[in-house]
Amino acid sequence: MQLRGCGTALVTPFHQDGSIDESALCALVAWQVESGIDFLVPCGTTGETPTLTHDEWLRVIDITIEVVGGRVPIVAGATSNSTQDAIAKAKQVAARPGVDAILTASPYYNKPTQEGQYQHFKAIAEAVEKPIILYNVPGRTGANLEPATLARLAEIPNVAGVKEASGNMTQIAEVCNVVPDGFIVLSGDDAVTLPLISLGGVGVISVASNEIPHEMAEMTRAALDNNWDQARTLHRKYLPLMQANFIESSPLPVKAVLAMMGKIEEVYRLPLLPMRRDTRSKLQKVAMEVGLIPKPASASVSNDFYVYESWVAGPHKSVLHRSSCGQCNHGKGRPPGFTADHSRWHGPYSTIVEARDISHNMPGVLIRSECKCV
Repeated sequence: MQLRGCGTALVTPFHQDGSIDESALCALVAWQVESGIDFLVPCGTTGETPTLTHDEWLRVIDITIEVVGGRVPIVAGATSNSTQDAIAKAKQVAARPGVDAILTASPYYNKPTQEGQYQHFKAIAEAVEKPIILYNVPGRTGANLEPATLARLAEIPNVAGVKEASGNMTQIAEVCNVVPDGFIVLSGDDAVTLPLISLGGVGVISVASNEIPHEMAEMTRAALDNNWDQARTLHRKYLPLMQANFIESSPLPVKAVLAMMGKIEEVYRLPLLPMRRDTRSKLQKVAMEVGLIPKPASASVSNDFYVYESWVAGPHKSVLHRSSCGQCNHGKGRPPGFTADHSRWHGPYSTIVEARDISHNMPGVLIRSECKCV
């Protein structure tokens, strides 16, 4: 097996009732393959795997296998902080003919020592014959897989590679230096894909490729082909999206953008909750700027104004807003207020002069201000 290029860490679409949206998942997988993605990774962190039942976890992998039909490799996620459970899961996915490799992360919460991680991964690798891709993501697991430990693990025949998401470029450089030729080093962070490839890595397991599979695959291939001008051009264009995908906990932003694109419903399972208004507004702006969702036609944008009067806490105040303000309502009409006991909206007013007059004539208002949208 040769994993190279851009692989997508697939999201798991849900219906409003919380069940898996199998039709959306099928469509997403088919679109990924048709867009030229190099391989797919179902049931990683981006797939909200900790919230899936055992049967759901297998179902997501089976759907991916069925839709892919052997056209691209599949690296199935199989992680647990119990070594015995991780072995059992690895055996189950290894028995599926359409799975080409297994992605397994460091045990989370336990915070094992380096020797503990070595023995954990060694036990998994020895229990199956298919290639194992280790996943180092200390920000989520609380345990960093150090280069020296990785070098020991690379001596095990079917430990084939690592997804490196430590965020430490010095460590990533050391990893590329200590592992043997042919050992697969993949970026776990879209934004550092190019520097990792320049150090000897062979690709990325990407979050952004859920939204832009063709572009991420093209950028990665350009770098691997030493076409750095093209790679840098694509990187500069889509870097804001790569960064915005982590503006809140992943996969909140990427699922929100996919919902804006009409690919899935924006549904999460607890403990994840929908994005905050302010970050959603920033994300929507990035998605429009990179061309994933259309910018609103100027003719359709209302120029009405509202005055928000509030006495929730502190001095009585009024704030002037344009009705199309993205900070208040993301362009979806009049922004919501609190109850009438705490605040109220006044308007719409057709001119800013009229709105300002109303604001300044409100009795008892100590603070008057205007939103940036005005």
